[in-house]
Amino acid sequence: MKKTFSLVLCLVISSFLLTGCSDNREPFQVKSYTPDTQVKAIHLDVRDRNIEVTLSEDEQVHLQYSENSKEYYEISVSDGGVLSMTSTSNKEWADYIGWKPSAEDRKILLQIPDALLESLTLSTTNEDISLPSLNVSGGVNIASNGGNIRFENLGVGSTLTLNVKNGNISGAISGSADDFSIRSETKKGKSNLPDNKEDGEKTLNVSSNNGNVDIEFIKK
Repeated sequence: MKKTFSLVLCLVISSFLLTGCSDNREPFQVKSYTPDTQVKAIHLDVRDRNIEVTLSEDEQVHLQYSENSKEYYEISVSDGGVLSMTSTSNKEWADYIGWKPSAEDRKILLQIPDALLESLTLSTTNEDISLPSLNVSGGVNIASNGGNIRFENLGVGSTLTLNVKNGNISGAISGSADDFSIRSETKKGKSNLPDNKEDGEKTLNVSSNNGNVDIEFIKK
């Protein structure tokens, strides 16, 4: 009898907490950011956000995102022209119960010009990262823990690093496989890349844990 009463009491309290959290949810506001200086490199390090990269139509960098007082971002541009965006949270324990932002509120849209960046670094958790046909003069580093990485005709000048856990990597790289030294490690998944290949002017590093890797090379 005591166990039954305790269970009912817990359910009532949980229901009350969830209702309270739902009633007090703060809506997200859509915001945008365009740097007023030249950007040479971009570094996005966020949590639980889908990152969609598209090409900019005006050769400038643009960010579109949603935030509120509980979940927001720190955005800055260094003197060296590095645009950084990182997740910041002001959540209390009750904010984690029974609800998460909508798919639209969890999306970051990054618009960048083709072939004008020296480096691009993107990292997220529990969401996907997607890129269009794009060229970067230096290196590209992409990582997702709990999501997929997808890209089209991606061209790099030096190094391409792809890391995924509990997700898949798929896409096309501009150039020939002979252009790259390849280091590939796949656990609990399949890969069409060799584990180790030498003699390339560029470097391709790929790591996948519990996911598949399917990458093709498109000769220019």
